[in-house]
This record gives sequence, C-alpha cells and structure tokens, in this order.
Amino acid sequence: MEPLNLSEFEWKIVVRPLTMDDFDALSAMAERCFPGLETWNRDQIESQLKVFPEGQICIEIDGKLAASSSSLIMEYDAGLEWHNWKAISDSGYIRNHKPKGDTLYGIEMMVDPEFRGMKLSRRMYDARKDLCRRKNLSQIIIGGRIPGYHKHADKMSAREYIDSVLEKHNYDPVLTAQLSNGFIVRGLTPNYLPADGESCGYATYSAWTNLEYVAGAKRRFHHVIEPIRICVVQYQLRTIRKFEEFHQQCEFFMDTASDYKCDFVLFPELFTTQLLSLPSVDASRPGQAARQLAAFTPQYLDIFTEMAVKYNINVIGGSQFVVENDTLYNVAYLFRRDGSIGKQYKIHITPSERKWWGVSPGKKVEVFDTDCGPIAIQICYDIEFPELTRIATQKGAQIVFVPFNTDTRHGYLRVRYCAQARCIENHLYVAISGCTGNLPFVENSDIHYAQSGIFTPADAEFARDAIADECNPNVETLIIHDLDFEQLRRHRDQGSVQNWNDRKTDMYRVVYQEDEKTFEV
Repeated sequence: MEPLNLSEFEWKIVVRPLTMDDFDALSAMAERCFPGLETWNRDQIESQLKVFPEGQICIEIDGKLAASSSSLIMEYDAGLEWHNWKAISDSGYIRNHKPKGDTLYGIEMMVDPEFRGMKLSRRMYDARKDLCRRKNLSQIIIGGRIPGYHKHADKMSAREYIDSVLEKHNYDPVLTAQLSNGFIVRGLTPNYLPADGESCGYATYSAWTNLEYVAGAKRRFHHVIEPIRICVVQYQLRTIRKFEEFHQQCEFFMDTASDYKCDFVLFPELFTTQLLSLPSVDASRPGQAARQLAAFTPQYLDIFTEMAVKYNINVIGGSQFVVENDTLYNVAYLFRRDGSIGKQYKIHITPSERKWWGVSPGKKVEVFDTDCGPIAIQICYDIEFPELTRIATQKGAQIVFVPFNTDTRHGYLRVRYCAQARCIENHLYVAISGCTGNLPFVENSDIHYAQSGIFTPADAEFARDAIADECNPNVETLIIHDLDFEQLRRHRDQGSVQNWNDRKTDMYRVVYQEDEKTFEV
C-alpha cells in the first residue's frame, strides 16, 4: 500500500482580505444568508475596499467563499446615531470612515449556510479583535440582528427575548455567537433594519472592549504575549458497536475544548484501538488486527480534519497505525485548524509493539509550525530518549506533546518522569495524554493505566512541583491550562539553572542523520 496522500484529506481554510474578485460570490452568499433583504452592490463594495481595505475580510474554504466581515473606524460619541445603521455605514459606502478614530464598528458579518456550525464567526470576530489591537482602538461596536425573535414575538417583547438569550433560556444564532465571543449587550435598537422580518426590525447594540488600548497612542507600541491554552484528554477505552460511536466520543472532547477556546487538544497514543472492539474486526491475532486497524486511517483522517476546522483547534490526534509500502508504522498526526495536516512517525518501538504488532520505526524528528508557535510530538516511548527532545528543542520546539498508552503504573511512571526531565533539560513544556479503561479480548490493548498531565521546568516562576495541571488517575476526563511562552523564554535566559546553555558541548553532543545529512546539537 502506497503512503496516503495527506493533501487529499486536508482542508485549505484561509482568513484573508476581501477583493473585488469576490464580488459575485459575495452577492450570492448574501442572498442565501439574508433572503429578501437588499444586498451590497458593486459600487458599495468598491467604496469599502478603497476607503478601508483592512476592515473588509473573508474566509475561504477550499477556494470557496464561506464567510465575510465588513467594518469601519469611527470616533466614539455617545450622541452619535449608533442606532441608525444606514447613517453609521454611510448606506454601505463607509466614506465617513475615520482612520484616526478610536472605535471599530462592524457593519456586517455573514456565514454561508453551507458552512454554518463550523464556528467561522469566531474566526471573524478574532480577526476584528486583532485589527482592533493593531490599530490601538478602544472597542468594537456592533448592531446585531436577533433573527430568532420572530419565533417568540407573539409572546414576549424584544427586550424580554434578549434577556431570555442572556439567561440561556433561548438560543439566537447571532446574539448567542456574539455573547460567546465576549460582546456585552448595551442596548436595544428598534427599526435598525425595518426589512428584517426575522428580527422584526430590532437589533442589539453590543460592544467588546480592547483591554490593551492605550489612550493617546498613535499605534500599538508593545506586543503582549498571549497565553496558549491547551486541553489534554484522558480517554476511556470502551467496547463500541460502530465507527460512529468512536467519532461521537472524540467529538464530545473537541466540542468541550472549543467551548473553552483552547488552542490545542491532545489525544492519547493508539486510542483508535477502540475500533478493534467492532464486531467486524477479528482482534484475536494482533499482527493482523493492527493492519485491520490501519484500514480505518482514511476515515480517521477525514473526521479529525473536519473537527479541527469546525472547532477551530489544533489537534494532536493521538496516534494511529498506518501501512505504507506493506510496512506498519505508528503515526501521530497534527490536524491544524487551518485544515492542513502534519505527521510524526514513532521512532523508538517498544519490545511489545515489535512482538505483537510488527511495528517499524520512523527516522526523523519533526517540528511543526502552528499559529501558536513551533511544537513537537513524541509518541510514548520516544519521550524516554533525551536525544530526541534535544533535537526538537534545537529546531525551535517550545512544547512537546506526548500521546502515550501504557498498561501498568510502572509503564506510566517511565513516561511521566522522563517527560518532567525533558522540561528541565530543555526549558520547555511537555503535555502527556493517555488511555484508561479496558478492551476485553483485544490482545496487547486489554488494560490501561494513565494519569495525564502538563509539566513545566522546575523553578520559582512555575508551579512549585513543576506540574501545571494533571488528571486524576484512571478516570475519563480532561484538563485545560494556559501556558506562557514568554515566561519560558525568560526562564531559559535567566533561570536559577540554565541547563541548555550550560551543556558541555566540548565534551559531548548529539549527532544525528537526517535526509542524508549530519547534524549536531
């Protein structure tokens, strides 16, 4: 079997500036989003792009326009007609845009119905917030439709409906999304868009405050390092009857991590062995069972690529068996939230993997670029070999994700203690994720022991036991924690001990081969 072409499973999702080449697709999308309402004409879009091109952005998925956002900058004035959409937007031409203003005003946002449910509005709001920070603007103000109101207008006022959404009694596709993205409702506007029958003409007046705003500064003159939020899943293996049950269990964790706005989620090594409990799989002969499991790889790639995009999270999808040119490998995949995929082969194969499954080793330490910085993945046994983390650190990794799968507490402790040692040796973070639960009659995957965690260097600025967070042992759960990479950088340069800088490379060093070249660390 030839290696799978990962480009066939990748999605290409891009947040980019809007251009006039998008006009036809934009108009068609607007008609699907707002049936019965007048859409932008060509002159209006041309004017928006001429006056404030940075404020007009869109999302493209596999070359197709999926969402868009339009905005302009205003000088905040409490007496301004914020309730008058036509006046604020200059009837869509935004010629009243004030480059030296202090408030970003969102005049429109839409997501194509085909792509709804994929949290694209979060990406749009994040792009607006980033623009707000870069321009040193104090806030974002929006007038938001309440398209769910028409279903309740006969029994409650618009104010009561908004209160019911705020109190979670009702769901509104626009207002609920705005609230989840940090906006605060400041008022209710009647006759905002009289033709908007779904909202009965009403709109909310909502705002998001830029906490980094500096009054009087012409631009954002300092860069605030934002923490990276990671989620570690401790996954319980249980017997399932169909592939969809595996998908459902994975999606639960993805949905939860997304609710907490995580940047990464880490699943355990070979948690896909749960699929060996399917009635259609003969797990009595481990070597053949591993290759049967590898047959699920295309489905596994499909669901995790889609979930990474849908939930806007970078996913380390544990690991999965893969057959390439009739050779069996244990491979960890990185599913980026932009739809692209990377992979890391397990390099060190345990005696039981060789004995039971016939797994072959990989030959290269990968370091992956992500939107949160460079990361590495080391599968279980690999973290027990310090040379690999030395190589990954030299290549720029700041965090190592370790999916593991151990049967006993002794096996787990080897992974844990070595992970903590790698943090100290290399001044980086390590997150480990393992399986719990049992799979009766699945050879070499019948029992499991795990206590997943997130570890740090051991010094004054970190947790006193060098454990950022950890799960309770042997229960299905997850942990969520924020990591500060700037703190990591300062620790490497100014820590109580500086293991990386104090290596005696005149006495010893790591020498490795890669792509027929020799490198040293």
